Amino acid sequence: MKLWFGLLGAAMMLAFLGAVALKVGEPALWVVVAVGVVLMGIDLWQARAEPDR
Repeated sequence: MKLWFGLLGAAMMLAFLGAVALKVGEPALWVVVAVGVVLMGIDLWQARAEPDR
């Protein structure tokens, strides 16, 4: 269950940040968004190994 909610949250974050980055269009913002997405992916990958409570 935790994995599904994590994937849902990741999709929502990607949609929000992608829309903002597209509207603003600054390359520096794209770098910040990319770093945030990578960190989110790492956290999601590590959280999937933890047992559900």
